[in-house]
Amino acid sequence: MKTILAVDDRKNSLKVLAAILTDEGYRVLYATSAKEALNIYADGTKINAVISDFKMPGMDGLTLFKEMNERQKAPPFIIMSAYGTVKSAVQALKAGVTHYLIKPLDYEELSIVLAKAIREREISLELDSLKKQVLNEDVFHGIIGDTRPMINIFEMVKTVGPTDASVLICGETGTGKELLARALHLESRRHDKKMICINSAALAENLLEAELFGYVKGAFTGAVTDQKGRLEMAHRSTLFLDEIGQMSLRMQSKLLRFLQEMTFEPVGGTASHRVDVRIISATNLDLSEEITKGCFLRDLLYRIDVINIKLPPLRERKEDIYLLVHHFIKRYAVKYDKEIQGIEPDTMKALAEYPWPGNIRELKNFIAGA
Repeated sequence: MKTILAVDDRKNSLKVLAAILTDEGYRVLYATSAKEALNIYADGTKINAVISDFKMPGMDGLTLFKEMNERQKAPPFIIMSAYGTVKSAVQALKAGVTHYLIKPLDYEELSIVLAKAIREREISLELDSLKKQVLNEDVFHGIIGDTRPMINIFEMVKTVGPTDASVLICGETGTGKELLARALHLESRRHDKKMICINSAALAENLLEAELFGYVKGAFTGAVTDQKGRLEMAHRSTLFLDEIGQMSLRMQSKLLRFLQEMTFEPVGGTASHRVDVRIISATNLDLSEEITKGCFLRDLLYRIDVINIKLPPLRERKEDIYLLVHHFIKRYAVKYDKEIQGIEPDTMKALAEYPWPGNIRELKNFIAGA
């Protein structure tokens, strides 16, 4: 049964409209104001269409439509008005309203308009779903994989992503750890802000400290102005710490203090800064071994390894090589303006049998070169 939300400040008109719609087999929800309609809309009830009066005290029908649309895409929305003008009708339709009816209503016309609007929305949603399936087949936030280990990882990302739990991604070089971190960020409540990244192995200790925590003017030679660090840039977002196993013990200690208190001081500064940051880390090292060797702090591992995700090397997910090869062929055929349609079976067999010590990065570069 389809659910209709009827909105009109005139209770008698609302009762008549609801009775007619009920007779036609609809479930009808009532609202005598736009505010009441918004409360019904916000409670999660599936609404197939809205029929609203245009002029109402407090908030008119067009504003109601816009408010609904801001929260999530509004269902088919039909405005009715006793004061209809061409200008108001054009205004409503330009805003995205489905239909505009003049009072007194022709209920036969309303029935046709309503049924058509609901069906068109259903068809649109079906097409969107099909397009999504076609575009995203075997692809999850840019990560290609259809083997059981990868499907399990995708499910874990969907579960863990919406939380603020710290995640440690482990895997060999070239397995796609940064892509996985980005997928976790995109599945999180912080997805509307840019994920901030920093590679712990690419920077010298002092430079890493300045990049991570920022610095104040005069902190060192060349510090001519205050500079925000990556932690502050990641406020209310996600900070991805790549190759965290390469971080010095002194930097690990500073990071641990931040994770314990969620406050830090810029290099050369004394004022504490508090930020709301989710930490995702990655490493190609066995951090338990690094702890045994005295190269990694056990307490820091406890902080960053709330959830552990292990990315398998490409040699352990050989079936995905076929998907990856075809994906990279399509990408580079376009990029390099080549008429390449596919790959010979013997060549594909050789690619599948090769162990790929550099994993996906090596395969990608190989296809680009070929």
